[in-house]
Amino acid sequence: MKSAYELAMERLEKRAPSVALTAEQKAKIAEVDSTFKARIAERELFLKGEISKTQAAGNLEEADLLQKQLTIDIRRLQEEAEAKKEKLRASFSA
Repeated sequence: MKSAYELAMERLEKRAPSVALTAEQKAKIAEVDSTFKARIAERELFLKGEISKTQAAGNLEEADLLQKQLTIDIRRLQEEAEAKKEKLRASFSA
């Protein structure tokens, strides 16, 4: 007898079959990940330096604004990366 989980997974597989990626396709997705991780790290390094400078100067409001900007930039870059990976995945199944 199958568990509810197994039955649900079978139904899911029927609706949206999983696609096995080739090594080349996985490498392309990994390249996107790597590129965006580097861009995020670069942005963090720059803005954290700016935050430290403004805190040392006693300007806490500007430091807070820079921290919010960092959060927004990281989220935007992560969303860009996911969109790019989804576009790649869609091209693989086409």
